[in-house]
Amino acid sequence: MAIQNLSEHVLLITLPAEAPSGKELEAEVRSAGSNPDCDVIVDFSLAEILSSAMICNLMVLDRLLSAAGRQLILCSVPPNINGVFTRIGLHKLFRFAEDEFAALQSLDRSECIDP
Repeated sequence: MAIQNLSEHVLLITLPAEAPSGKELEAEVRSAGSNPDCDVIVDFSLAEILSSAMICNLMVLDRLLSAAGRQLILCSVPPNINGVFTRIGLHKLFRFAEDEFAALQSLDRSECIDP
């Protein structure tokens, strides 16, 4: 799992092909959630599996960011993983973007709208 700063206010978390351990993902969530000045984009382009631990940690991260007035966007979600989000009803909870570029554009537009 890799984390990089795309800008002063945007973190990108790239998930690996194999589901990260619950502890590894939890540590990354805490790290990302501890910075209330950043929006977070989670890139699923390499991901092949969506574990229950990953779902729980994404929900926690979304809640932490929302409380701080920040956003979580999931991008490049493969069809099999997107189907899981849809079947369990979480497609309504999370924001999705086609790719990293679209996620960044979405954040730019929302920052222009929100005073």
